[in-house]
Amino acid sequence: MPHGWIILDKPVELGSTQAVAAVKRNLREAGFNVKLKGGVKVGHGGTLDPLASGVLPIALGEATKLTGRMLDADKTYLFTLRFGEESDTLDAEGKVIATSDVFPSAEELAAVLPQFTGPITQVPPAYSALKIEGKRAYDLARAGEEVTLKSREVTIHALEIHGFDARDGVTLQANVSKGTYIRSLARDIAHALGSCGTVTMLRRIKAGPFDLSGAISLDKLNQVGKGAPLEQILLPLEAGLDDIPAIDLDPEQARAVRQGRVLTGMPQDDGLYWARQDSLPVALVELSHGDVRVVRGFNLTDVAE
Repeated sequence: MPHGWIILDKPVELGSTQAVAAVKRNLREAGFNVKLKGGVKVGHGGTLDPLASGVLPIALGEATKLTGRMLDADKTYLFTLRFGEESDTLDAEGKVIATSDVFPSAEELAAVLPQFTGPITQVPPAYSALKIEGKRAYDLARAGEEVTLKSREVTIHALEIHGFDARDGVTLQANVSKGTYIRSLARDIAHALGSCGTVTMLRRIKAGPFDLSGAISLDKLNQVGKGAPLEQILLPLEAGLDDIPAIDLDPEQARAVRQGRVLTGMPQDDGLYWARQDSLPVALVELSHGDVRVVRGFNLTDVAE
């Protein structure tokens, strides 16, 4: 039973659900059970729009217990904002709904970026997967209904210019908190400059602890279905925990944690840790005042046993 992560460099036009389906198909073709009870569980760690490319973490087996944590993780994007037109979808796929003959300079752009760094408020795009009375916002928008979404608080940790051309667009890199919509960020930057704009390129280069250095192409994924070893593309479960410290447990402590019991008298500082016995992940735990409590347990067996 495989447990771990496949980090897909998702191509444009492939949806996140389709990417998960591609992983399942290749696993089936490789002889793994992904349908029946007790089969391999597969899930993704953060939706990526079909028109966006880049890092899409896909969890297998016990790693699926960490997908919620991955959804909450910070992300880093490269995106290109082209001034002069705004579409209803805020990207190149939509219908143009506004135009402007204002094309800001690089100096003007740099001057407004501090307004969009740190905690900010933004209104999500009408064409988003958020639900309004049980219906997806993008379904309502496509049906011609007026979509009004509430503003939300997000954090832009860093925002910098990577390339500038007044006519073809500016490429920016943004490191953002969960819940941030890059299309909304681009729209608001353009409006702050007295113009309007559309996102013409969006690429996620980091999601939580995963970046493009560990990502594989769809072609390489498809090789697994043709007989290539899964181990060549599968990162271990603990790769999804690289951004938090580990606590080493002895066999008795590991047994207690697996049973859901609280460990006391631990010397580490308060916070989130992953507990391991030797190199084997045992659980995601929270430590408070010396007490260790299980957040999520991992049902893993040491291959050496």
